[in-house]
Amino acid sequence: MYDLALKNGFIVNENEIYLGNIYIQDEKIVEISLADKPANEVYDVSGKYLLPGCIDTHCHFRDPGATAKEDFTTGTQAAIAGGVTTVFDMPNTNPSVLNEQDLLQKANYFAPKAFADYGIWGLSLGEINLGDLPRLCEAGASAVKFFWGYAINAKTKALIYNYNPKDEDIIPPLGDGEVYEIFEQMAKTGKIIAIHAENIELIQTLTKRLQQSGKKDYEALIQSRPALAEALTIQTASLLAKATGARLHILHLTSKMGMEAVAQAKANGVNITAETCPQYLFLSAKDYDSVGPMMKVYPVIKHEEDRLALWQGLKNGTIDFIASDHAPHIISEKQGDLFSIPAGMCGVETMLPLMLNEVNNGHITLPFLVKVMAKNVADIYNLPNKGNLEIGKDADIVVVDMNKVDTIENEKLHSKQPLTAFAGRKIKGWPIKTFLRGQLVVDNNKICQDKACGKWIK
Repeated sequence: MYDLALKNGFIVNENEIYLGNIYIQDEKIVEISLADKPANEVYDVSGKYLLPGCIDTHCHFRDPGATAKEDFTTGTQAAIAGGVTTVFDMPNTNPSVLNEQDLLQKANYFAPKAFADYGIWGLSLGEINLGDLPRLCEAGASAVKFFWGYAINAKTKALIYNYNPKDEDIIPPLGDGEVYEIFEQMAKTGKIIAIHAENIELIQTLTKRLQQSGKKDYEALIQSRPALAEALTIQTASLLAKATGARLHILHLTSKMGMEAVAQAKANGVNITAETCPQYLFLSAKDYDSVGPMMKVYPVIKHEEDRLALWQGLKNGTIDFIASDHAPHIISEKQGDLFSIPAGMCGVETMLPLMLNEVNNGHITLPFLVKVMAKNVADIYNLPNKGNLEIGKDADIVVVDMNKVDTIENEKLHSKQPLTAFAGRKIKGWPIKTFLRGQLVVDNNKICQDKACGKWIK
Protein backbone atom coordinates (compact mmCIF):
# COMPACT_ATOMS: atom_id res chain seq x y z
CA MET A 1 0.00 0.00 0.00
CA TYR A 2 1.29 3.44 -0.92
CA ASP A 3 1.84 6.23 1.60
CA LEU A 4 -0.16 8.80 -0.33
CA ALA A 5 -2.31 9.09 -3.43
CA LEU A 6 -3.53 12.16 -5.31
CA LYS A 7 -6.29 10.94 -7.58
CA ASN A 8 -8.09 12.27 -10.64
CA GLY A 9 -5.96 15.37 -11.10
CA PHE A 10 -4.68 17.04 -14.25
CA ILE A 11 -0.92 16.46 -14.10
CA VAL A 12 1.17 19.28 -15.56
CA ASN A 13 4.75 19.00 -16.80
CA GLU A 14 6.70 21.31 -19.08
CA ASN A 15 5.39 19.67 -22.25
CA GLU A 16 1.96 18.24 -21.42
CA ILE A 17 -1.18 18.06 -19.29
CA TYR A 18 -2.89 14.73 -18.72
CA LEU A 19 -5.34 13.10 -16.31
CA GLY A 20 -3.92 10.67 -13.81
CA ASN A 21 -3.26 9.50 -10.25
CA ILE A 22 0.04 10.13 -8.48
CA TYR A 23 1.20 7.56 -5.95
CA ILE A 24 3.89 8.38 -3.38
CA GLN A 25 6.10 6.16 -1.24
CA ASP A 26 9.01 7.22 0.99
CA GLU A 27 8.83 10.85 -0.17
CA LYS A 28 9.13 9.91 -3.86
CA ILE A 29 6.71 9.63 -6.77
CA VAL A 30 6.64 5.90 -7.49
CA GLU A 31 3.70 5.52 -9.89
CA ILE A 32 1.64 7.72 -12.21
CA SER A 33 -1.29 5.98 -13.81
CA LEU A 34 -5.06 5.80 -14.17
CA ALA A 35 -5.17 2.68 -12.00
CA ASP A 36 -7.14 2.98 -8.78
CA LYS A 37 -4.82 1.68 -6.05
CA PRO A 38 -5.00 1.90 -2.26
CA ALA A 39 -2.96 4.28 -0.12
CA ASN A 40 -2.82 5.20 3.54
CA GLU A 41 -3.80 8.75 2.66
CA VAL A 42 -5.93 9.62 -0.35
CA TYR A 43 -6.89 13.02 -1.77
CA ASP A 44 -9.44 13.30 -4.55
CA VAL A 45 -8.30 16.31 -6.58
CA SER A 46 -10.87 16.05 -9.36
CA GLY A 47 -10.92 19.16 -11.51
CA LYS A 48 -7.68 20.45 -10.01
CA TYR A 49 -4.23 20.74 -11.56
CA LEU A 50 -1.10 19.17 -10.09
CA LEU A 51 2.11 21.12 -10.62
CA PRO A 52 5.65 20.33 -9.53
CA GLY A 53 6.69 22.50 -6.60
CA CYS A 54 8.16 25.80 -7.75
CA ILE A 55 11.83 26.58 -7.12
CA ASP A 56 12.78 30.11 -6.08
CA THR A 57 16.52 30.61 -6.27
CA HIS A 58 16.54 34.26 -5.17
CA CYS A 59 15.36 34.81 -1.59
CA HIS A 60 16.67 37.18 1.07
CA PHE A 61 15.26 35.69 4.26
CA ARG A 62 17.41 38.01 6.44
CA ASP A 63 18.42 35.21 8.80
CA PRO A 64 20.76 35.36 10.69
CA GLY A 65 21.02 39.10 11.10
CA ALA A 66 18.04 41.31 10.29
CA THR A 67 15.44 38.93 11.65
CA ALA A 68 13.02 41.73 12.55
CA LYS A 69 12.36 41.87 8.80
CA GLU A 70 12.07 38.13 8.18
CA ASP A 71 13.45 34.87 9.50
CA PHE A 72 13.88 31.48 7.92
CA THR A 73 10.74 30.06 9.51
CA THR A 74 8.38 32.81 8.36
CA GLY A 75 10.14 33.08 5.02
CA THR A 76 9.88 29.39 4.16
CA GLN A 77 6.30 29.31 5.41
CA ALA A 78 5.54 32.14 2.98
CA ALA A 79 7.27 30.18 0.23
CA ILE A 80 5.43 26.92 0.79
CA ALA A 81 2.09 28.74 1.12
CA GLY A 82 2.74 30.18 -2.33
CA GLY A 83 3.54 26.80 -3.90
CA VAL A 84 7.32 27.20 -3.69
CA THR A 85 8.79 24.00 -2.26
CA THR A 86 12.51 24.75 -2.77
CA VAL A 87 14.22 28.05 -1.98
CA PHE A 88 17.80 29.28 -2.26
CA ASP A 89 18.80 31.72 0.47
CA MET A 90 21.04 34.61 -0.53
CA PRO A 91 24.41 34.88 1.30
CA ASN A 92 24.51 38.54 2.38
CA THR A 93 23.27 37.84 5.89
CA ASN A 94 25.12 38.58 9.12
CA PRO A 95 27.39 36.68 9.12
CA SER A 96 27.74 36.22 5.36
CA VAL A 97 28.49 32.89 3.67
CA LEU A 98 32.13 33.32 2.69
CA ASN A 99 33.63 29.87 3.21
CA GLU A 100 32.88 26.22 3.90
CA GLN A 101 32.51 26.75 7.66
CA ASP A 102 29.99 29.56 7.14
CA LEU A 103 28.00 27.35 4.78
CA LEU A 104 27.83 24.37 7.14
CA GLN A 105 26.92 26.56 10.11
CA LYS A 106 24.09 28.19 8.16
CA ALA A 107 22.79 24.85 6.89
CA ASN A 108 22.61 23.50 10.45
CA TYR A 109 21.11 26.75 11.73
CA PHE A 110 18.33 26.55 9.12
CA ALA A 111 17.51 22.87 9.69
CA PRO A 112 14.99 23.32 12.57
CA LYS A 113 13.43 26.35 10.85
CA ALA A 114 12.86 25.16 7.28
CA PHE A 115 9.32 24.57 6.01
CA ALA A 116 10.64 24.17 2.47
CA ASP A 117 13.70 22.44 1.06
CA TYR A 118 16.57 24.87 0.76
CA GLY A 119 19.83 25.64 -0.96
CA ILE A 120 22.36 28.20 0.23
CA TRP A 121 24.29 30.72 -1.84
CA GLY A 122 27.91 31.60 -1.25
CA LEU A 123 29.20 35.18 -1.51
CA SER A 124 32.30 36.39 -3.34
CA LEU A 125 34.14 39.43 -1.96
CA GLY A 126 37.20 39.26 -4.21
CA GLU A 127 40.60 38.66 -2.63
CA ILE A 128 39.04 38.41 0.84
CA ASN A 129 37.72 34.91 0.10
CA LEU A 130 38.97 34.08 -3.39
CA GLY A 131 40.87 31.05 -2.15
CA ASP A 132 37.83 29.79 -0.22
CA LEU A 133 35.51 29.55 -3.24
CA PRO A 134 36.51 26.02 -4.38
CA ARG A 135 35.87 24.46 -0.95
CA LEU A 136 32.72 26.50 -0.53
CA CYS A 137 31.39 25.05 -3.77
CA GLU A 138 32.55 21.51 -2.99
CA ALA A 139 30.83 21.67 0.39
CA GLY A 140 27.45 22.20 -1.25
CA ALA A 141 26.85 25.87 -2.01
CA SER A 142 24.11 26.22 -4.62
CA ALA A 143 26.11 28.88 -6.47
CA VAL A 144 28.16 31.99 -5.70
CA LYS A 145 26.90 35.57 -5.89
CA PHE A 146 28.88 38.69 -6.65
CA PHE A 147 27.35 42.10 -5.94
CA TRP A 148 28.97 43.97 -8.82
CA GLY A 149 29.79 47.56 -7.89
CA TYR A 150 29.19 47.28 -4.14
CA ALA A 151 31.80 48.38 -1.58
CA ILE A 152 32.69 46.26 1.46
CA ASN A 153 33.07 47.21 5.12
CA ALA A 154 36.71 46.40 5.87
CA LYS A 155 35.97 45.40 9.49
CA THR A 156 32.74 43.43 9.25
CA LYS A 157 32.97 42.31 5.59
CA ALA A 158 29.36 43.46 5.15
CA LEU A 159 28.23 44.92 1.82
CA ILE A 160 27.86 48.71 1.60
CA TYR A 161 24.70 49.51 -0.36
CA ASN A 162 25.17 53.29 -0.54
CA TYR A 163 28.87 53.70 -1.13
CA ASN A 164 30.56 57.02 -0.45
CA PRO A 165 34.25 57.22 -1.44
CA LYS A 166 34.85 59.46 1.58
CA ASP A 167 33.78 56.77 4.06
CA GLU A 168 36.48 55.20 6.21
CA ASP A 169 37.24 51.48 6.65
CA ILE A 170 35.80 50.74 3.23
CA ILE A 171 37.04 48.38 0.54
CA PRO A 172 36.00 50.09 -2.71
CA PRO A 173 34.07 48.24 -5.43
CA LEU A 174 36.30 45.76 -7.21
CA GLY A 175 37.97 46.59 -10.50
CA ASP A 176 37.67 44.46 -13.62
CA GLY A 177 40.96 42.70 -12.94
CA GLU A 178 39.74 41.51 -9.53
CA VAL A 179 36.43 40.44 -11.04
CA TYR A 180 38.35 38.51 -13.70
CA GLU A 181 40.05 36.53 -10.94
CA ILE A 182 36.67 35.67 -9.39
CA PHE A 183 35.39 34.40 -12.73
CA GLU A 184 38.62 32.48 -13.29
CA GLN A 185 38.31 30.78 -9.91
CA MET A 186 34.62 29.98 -10.38
CA ALA A 187 35.27 28.47 -13.81
CA LYS A 188 37.41 25.83 -12.08
CA THR A 189 34.52 24.84 -9.82
CA GLY A 190 31.93 24.44 -12.58
CA LYS A 191 29.41 26.27 -10.39
CA ILE A 192 27.46 29.37 -11.36
CA ILE A 193 28.77 32.85 -10.63
CA ALA A 194 25.71 35.11 -10.46
CA ILE A 195 25.83 38.88 -10.57
CA HIS A 196 23.77 41.84 -9.47
CA ALA A 197 24.30 43.80 -12.69
CA GLU A 198 24.51 47.54 -12.08
CA ASN A 199 27.40 49.81 -13.07
CA ILE A 200 28.25 51.77 -9.93
CA GLU A 201 30.32 54.45 -11.69
CA LEU A 202 27.43 55.44 -13.93
CA ILE A 203 24.95 55.30 -11.04
CA GLN A 204 27.10 57.55 -8.86
CA THR A 205 27.48 60.13 -11.61
CA LEU A 206 23.79 60.20 -12.45
CA THR A 207 22.69 60.19 -8.81
CA LYS A 208 24.89 63.20 -8.06
CA ARG A 209 23.44 65.01 -11.06
CA LEU A 210 19.87 64.31 -9.94
CA GLN A 211 20.59 65.35 -6.35
CA GLN A 212 21.78 68.68 -7.65
CA SER A 213 18.61 69.03 -9.73
CA GLY A 214 16.38 68.42 -6.71
CA LYS A 215 14.16 65.94 -8.54
CA LYS A 216 12.72 63.20 -6.30
CA ASP A 217 9.96 61.56 -8.35
CA TYR A 218 9.98 57.96 -9.58
CA GLU A 219 11.24 58.89 -13.02
CA ALA A 220 14.24 60.52 -11.32
CA LEU A 221 14.95 57.24 -9.53
CA ILE A 222 14.97 55.42 -12.87
CA GLN A 223 17.24 58.07 -14.37
CA SER A 224 19.70 57.54 -11.54
CA ARG A 225 19.83 53.76 -12.13
CA PRO A 226 19.03 53.38 -15.86
CA ALA A 227 18.93 50.37 -18.15
CA LEU A 228 22.37 51.37 -19.40
CA ALA A 229 23.86 50.59 -15.97
CA GLU A 230 22.50 47.04 -16.28
CA ALA A 231 23.53 46.50 -19.90
CA LEU A 232 27.10 47.77 -19.40
CA THR A 233 27.68 45.31 -16.56
CA ILE A 234 26.14 42.40 -18.45
CA GLN A 235 28.37 43.09 -21.45
CA THR A 236 31.53 43.23 -19.31
CA ALA A 237 30.54 40.10 -17.37
CA SER A 238 29.77 38.24 -20.60
CA LEU A 239 33.23 39.01 -21.99
CA LEU A 240 34.85 37.86 -18.75
CA ALA A 241 32.77 34.68 -18.72
CA LYS A 242 33.73 33.83 -22.28
CA ALA A 243 37.40 34.53 -21.59
CA THR A 244 37.50 32.38 -18.43
CA GLY A 245 34.90 29.72 -19.22
CA ALA A 246 32.81 30.63 -16.17
CA ARG A 247 29.11 29.84 -15.94
CA LEU A 248 27.47 33.26 -15.68
CA HIS A 249 23.98 33.99 -14.38
CA ILE A 250 22.29 37.40 -14.52
CA LEU A 251 20.09 38.07 -11.51
CA HIS A 252 16.82 40.05 -11.63
CA LEU A 253 16.95 41.26 -15.23
CA THR A 254 14.95 44.49 -15.54
CA SER A 255 15.26 46.08 -18.98
CA LYS A 256 14.99 45.69 -22.71
CA MET A 257 18.58 46.85 -23.08
CA GLY A 258 19.79 44.33 -20.53
CA MET A 259 17.83 41.53 -22.17
CA GLU A 260 19.33 42.39 -25.55
CA ALA A 261 22.79 42.15 -23.97
CA VAL A 262 21.95 38.66 -22.68
CA ALA A 263 20.61 37.61 -26.09
CA GLN A 264 23.80 38.83 -27.77
CA ALA A 265 25.95 36.97 -25.25
CA LYS A 266 24.04 33.75 -25.88
CA ALA A 267 24.43 34.23 -29.62
CA ASN A 268 28.19 34.66 -29.08
CA GLY A 269 28.45 31.34 -27.25
CA VAL A 270 28.77 32.67 -23.71
CA ASN A 271 27.67 30.18 -21.04
CA ILE A 272 25.05 32.56 -19.65
CA THR A 273 21.59 32.26 -18.13
CA ALA A 274 19.23 34.92 -16.82
CA GLU A 275 16.23 35.37 -14.57
CA THR A 276 13.65 38.07 -14.14
CA CYS A 277 11.18 38.68 -11.33
CA PRO A 278 7.42 39.23 -11.03
CA GLN A 279 7.87 42.91 -10.13
CA TYR A 280 9.49 43.53 -13.52
CA LEU A 281 6.89 41.49 -15.40
CA PHE A 282 3.82 42.99 -13.75
CA LEU A 283 4.79 46.56 -12.84
CA SER A 284 6.31 49.55 -14.60
CA ALA A 285 6.88 53.24 -13.90
CA LYS A 286 3.29 54.06 -14.79
CA ASP A 287 2.13 52.10 -11.72
CA TYR A 288 3.99 54.21 -9.17
CA ASP A 289 1.18 56.71 -8.63
CA SER A 290 -1.19 53.91 -7.59
CA VAL A 291 1.27 51.51 -5.91
CA GLY A 292 3.61 53.96 -4.17
CA PRO A 293 6.99 53.49 -2.43
CA MET A 294 6.54 49.77 -1.74
CA MET A 295 7.44 49.11 -5.39
CA LYS A 296 10.97 50.45 -4.84
CA VAL A 297 13.38 47.60 -5.49
CA TYR A 298 16.95 47.38 -6.77
CA PRO A 299 17.50 47.21 -9.65
CA VAL A 300 14.57 49.59 -10.11
CA ILE A 301 11.38 48.72 -11.97
CA LYS A 302 11.61 50.56 -15.27
CA HIS A 303 9.31 51.53 -18.15
CA GLU A 304 6.43 49.78 -19.89
CA GLU A 305 8.54 48.98 -22.94
CA ASP A 306 10.97 47.17 -20.65
CA ARG A 307 8.16 45.19 -19.01
CA LEU A 308 6.82 44.06 -22.39
CA ALA A 309 10.30 43.18 -23.63
CA LEU A 310 10.94 41.01 -20.56
CA TRP A 311 7.79 39.03 -21.28
CA GLN A 312 8.97 38.54 -24.83
CA GLY A 313 12.39 37.43 -23.61
CA LEU A 314 10.86 34.97 -21.16
CA LYS A 315 8.70 33.47 -23.89
CA ASN A 316 11.48 33.15 -26.46
CA GLY A 317 13.98 31.66 -24.01
CA THR A 318 16.39 34.59 -23.68
CA ILE A 319 15.32 34.68 -20.03
CA ASP A 320 15.51 31.21 -18.55
CA PHE A 321 13.29 31.39 -15.48
CA ILE A 322 11.57 33.51 -12.83
CA ALA A 323 12.72 34.15 -9.26
CA SER A 324 11.18 36.45 -6.67
CA ASP A 325 14.08 38.45 -5.14
CA HIS A 326 12.02 38.22 -1.95
CA ALA A 327 13.49 40.94 0.31
CA PRO A 328 11.14 42.27 3.00
CA HIS A 329 11.76 45.28 5.19
CA ILE A 330 10.06 46.53 8.34
CA ILE A 331 6.84 48.08 7.08
CA SER A 332 7.54 51.48 8.65
CA GLU A 333 10.88 51.62 6.79
CA LYS A 334 9.05 51.62 3.47
CA GLN A 335 7.27 54.86 4.32
CA GLY A 336 9.08 58.07 3.50
CA ASP A 337 11.18 59.76 0.86
CA LEU A 338 11.58 57.61 -2.24
CA PHE A 339 15.36 58.05 -2.39
CA SER A 340 15.94 57.27 1.30
CA ILE A 341 13.69 54.24 1.95
CA PRO A 342 15.21 50.77 1.48
CA ALA A 343 14.69 48.75 -1.69
CA GLY A 344 12.87 45.41 -1.52
CA MET A 345 9.54 43.75 -0.82
CA CYS A 346 7.88 40.37 -0.24
CA GLY A 347 7.62 38.23 -3.36
CA VAL A 348 8.02 34.50 -2.75
CA GLU A 349 4.37 33.92 -1.80
CA THR A 350 2.71 35.89 -4.62
CA MET A 351 4.89 34.73 -7.52
CA LEU A 352 2.90 31.63 -8.49
CA PRO A 353 -0.59 33.21 -8.12
CA LEU A 354 0.45 36.07 -10.39
CA MET A 355 1.58 33.62 -13.04
CA LEU A 356 -1.54 31.45 -12.67
CA ASN A 357 -3.61 34.55 -13.34
CA GLU A 358 -1.67 35.03 -16.57
CA VAL A 359 -2.61 31.49 -17.58
CA ASN A 360 -6.28 32.31 -17.04
CA ASN A 361 -5.79 35.51 -19.05
CA GLY A 362 -4.53 33.41 -21.95
CA HIS A 363 -1.05 34.97 -21.98
CA ILE A 364 0.83 31.77 -21.10
CA THR A 365 0.08 28.07 -20.58
CA LEU A 366 0.45 25.88 -17.51
CA PRO A 367 3.25 23.81 -19.13
CA PHE A 368 5.13 27.03 -19.86
CA LEU A 369 4.67 28.09 -16.25
CA VAL A 370 6.16 24.79 -15.07
CA LYS A 371 9.07 25.29 -17.45
CA VAL A 372 10.05 28.74 -16.12
CA MET A 373 9.23 28.15 -12.45
CA ALA A 374 10.46 24.59 -11.92
CA LYS A 375 11.97 22.56 -14.77
CA ASN A 376 14.48 25.07 -16.15
CA VAL A 377 15.61 25.97 -12.64
CA ALA A 378 16.18 22.35 -11.70
CA ASP A 379 18.19 21.75 -14.87
CA ILE A 380 20.36 24.86 -14.53
CA TYR A 381 21.17 24.31 -10.83
CA ASN A 382 21.51 20.53 -11.10
CA LEU A 383 18.59 19.50 -8.89
CA PRO A 384 17.86 16.04 -10.31
CA ASN A 385 15.07 15.25 -7.84
CA LYS A 386 13.13 18.46 -8.49
CA GLY A 387 11.37 20.26 -11.31
CA ASN A 388 8.91 17.76 -12.76
CA LEU A 389 6.22 15.27 -11.77
CA GLU A 390 7.91 12.04 -12.80
CA ILE A 391 8.58 8.65 -11.25
CA GLY A 392 11.63 8.87 -9.02
CA LYS A 393 11.35 12.59 -8.34
CA ASP A 394 10.66 14.11 -4.93
CA ALA A 395 6.91 14.33 -4.31
CA ASP A 396 6.86 18.13 -4.27
CA ILE A 397 3.36 18.78 -5.55
CA VAL A 398 1.17 21.86 -5.69
CA VAL A 399 -2.58 21.40 -6.09
CA VAL A 400 -3.98 24.34 -8.03
CA ASP A 401 -7.57 25.50 -8.36
CA MET A 402 -7.66 27.43 -11.63
CA ASN A 403 -11.20 28.67 -10.91
CA LYS A 404 -10.55 30.13 -7.46
CA VAL A 405 -10.77 33.93 -7.39
CA ASP A 406 -9.25 35.88 -4.51
CA THR A 407 -7.37 39.10 -3.87
CA ILE A 408 -3.74 39.47 -2.82
CA GLU A 409 -3.79 41.11 0.59
CA ASN A 410 -0.89 41.97 2.86
CA GLU A 411 -2.79 40.56 5.85
CA LYS A 412 -2.95 37.10 4.26
CA LEU A 413 0.79 36.80 3.66
CA HIS A 414 2.93 34.63 5.94
CA SER A 415 6.05 36.80 6.00
CA LYS A 416 7.03 38.53 9.23
CA GLN A 417 6.69 41.93 7.53
CA PRO A 418 3.89 41.33 5.01
CA LEU A 419 4.12 44.06 2.41
CA THR A 420 3.73 43.63 -1.33
CA ALA A 421 3.29 45.99 -4.24
CA PHE A 422 0.59 43.63 -5.51
CA ALA A 423 -1.82 44.18 -2.62
CA GLY A 424 -5.35 44.64 -3.94
CA ARG A 425 -4.76 42.73 -7.18
CA LYS A 426 -7.51 40.23 -8.00
CA ILE A 427 -6.19 36.82 -9.00
CA LYS A 428 -7.89 33.86 -10.68
CA GLY A 429 -5.98 30.64 -10.04
CA TRP A 430 -4.51 29.76 -6.65
CA PRO A 431 -2.48 27.00 -4.98
CA ILE A 432 -4.75 25.30 -2.45
CA LYS A 433 -2.51 22.48 -1.16
CA THR A 434 1.24 22.07 -1.11
CA PHE A 435 3.01 18.77 -0.51
CA LEU A 436 6.73 18.67 0.32
CA ARG A 437 8.19 15.24 -0.43
CA GLY A 438 4.73 13.74 0.03
CA GLN A 439 3.87 15.57 3.23
CA LEU A 440 0.96 18.01 3.29
CA VAL A 441 2.40 21.29 4.58
CA VAL A 442 -0.16 23.85 3.41
CA ASP A 443 -3.91 23.41 3.14
CA ASN A 444 -5.98 26.38 1.93
CA ASN A 445 -3.35 28.93 2.94
CA LYS A 446 -2.87 27.43 6.41
CA ILE A 447 0.39 25.84 7.54
CA CYS A 448 -0.67 22.42 8.78
CA GLN A 449 2.67 21.18 10.11
CA ASP A 450 3.90 22.14 13.56
CA LYS A 451 7.53 21.29 12.91
CA ALA A 452 9.92 22.21 10.12
CA CYS A 453 10.17 19.52 7.47
CA GLY A 454 12.54 21.07 4.90
CA LYS A 455 15.93 19.61 4.02
CA TRP A 456 19.19 21.10 2.83
CA ILE A 457 19.71 20.45 -0.87
CA LYS A 458 23.45 20.49 -1.42
